[in-house]
Amino acid sequence: MLSDERIHLHVYGIPNCDTVRAALAWLDTRRVPHTFHDFRKEGVPEPELRRWLATAHGPLLLNRRSTTWRQLSAQQKEAAEADPVPLMLEFPTLIKRPVITDAETILDVGFDPANLEDYI
Repeated sequence: MLSDERIHLHVYGIPNCDTVRAALAWLDTRRVPHTFHDFRKEGVPEPELRRWLATAHGPLLLNRRSTTWRQLSAQQKEAAEADPVPLMLEFPTLIKRPVITDAETILDVGFDPANLEDYI
């Protein structure tokens, strides 16, 4: 029986990302309460993004393997190394996805079911 005390997760990403879809399907299958936040439609508030970057997960958030990153100029990449927030706000696809939180703490960046087992 499902407990009323189950954690409510927040999944940040873009809906056409395969990894985001896999995470959402995994949560749906396990009936884990969650809310999806579309980076493109809803954005991420700058204070929250800065808070995320200050955590242990912060180094994982700037997706240097993305197509968007590869299309940036050398100057933009250099600026992102000093402060990635402006570019991440302008180009949300630079944020590694999904970012899964409990509304306060990042639980996972990317998607690894093993990282979420303790929370469901």
